[in-house]
Amino acid sequence: MTLKRMDLWKHWKEAVFESFPELYHHSTWAEWEGKGTSLTAKVYGTDKNWYINKAREVEIWNEKSCIYNNIIYPRTGENVPCFGMDLMGFFEKKVIIVFDFQHPIEHCSFSVQGLPKSEGDYRFFEPGNHFSDNIYIAKCTFDEVDEHLETFKKYLTVYRDMLESKKPSQNLMYKTYHDFDKYMRALDPVSGYLKGKFGEEKAESLVDDFLFCYG
Repeated sequence: MTLKRMDLWKHWKEAVFESFPELYHHSTWAEWEGKGTSLTAKVYGTDKNWYINKAREVEIWNEKSCIYNNIIYPRTGENVPCFGMDLMGFFEKKVIIVFDFQHPIEHCSFSVQGLPKSEGDYRFFEPGNHFSDNIYIAKCTFDEVDEHLETFKKYLTVYRDMLESKKPSQNLMYKTYHDFDKYMRALDPVSGYLKGKFGEEKAESLVDDFLFCYG
C-alpha cells in the first residue's frame, strides 16, 4: 500500500507531460527528508520559442500521504492564465483534488465555456480572484482518484489550445506575476505543515524562493 500512496498521482503527472511534451527538467531545487517525509522541488522549462516560461513542481510523500503541486507559468503579453493543480492525498479516505486556470490579474473574471462551473464556497479558493469560474474541486478516496483524471486531461487540452491560440512570447515574469504570487503566498495552507516536517528555515525558503518567487 505504501507504493500505491507514493505513486498516487502517477497517471496525473503523465498527463501533464504528455499534454506538454515541450517541458524538460531544468533543475532540482530541493530534495529533503524530514520526520519520515520526503520532498522534491523541481523546475521545468521549454524552448525559448515556445509559450511556457516554466512549470514548478513539488511532491511531498510519506507512508500515509502523497501530495503533488504544480503551476505552469506561461510567457506573458497575451493575457493568458497560469494552470495550477493541488493534488492532495492526505490519507486513504481523504483526498482533495483542485485544478484550475489561475489568472495573474486580480479580480479578473475568467471562464471557459463547456467546462464544469464551480459551485459553493471554498476556504482557500475564491473564483473570480485569481481563480476561474471553472475551478475544479473534488473530495474522494485513494481508490477514486483516477475517476477524475479524464476531466483533468480535458482541462489540460483546453489550456494547450489556449496557449497555441494566444501564443504568449514575452518574459515580463516579475511584473506580470508579482501580485499573483503574493496573493498565493498569503493564501498558502501548507507552511505550518512544512515547518513541522522540515523546520522553519527550509519551509520559509521553499515558500518564498521557490513556490512563489515572483511575489
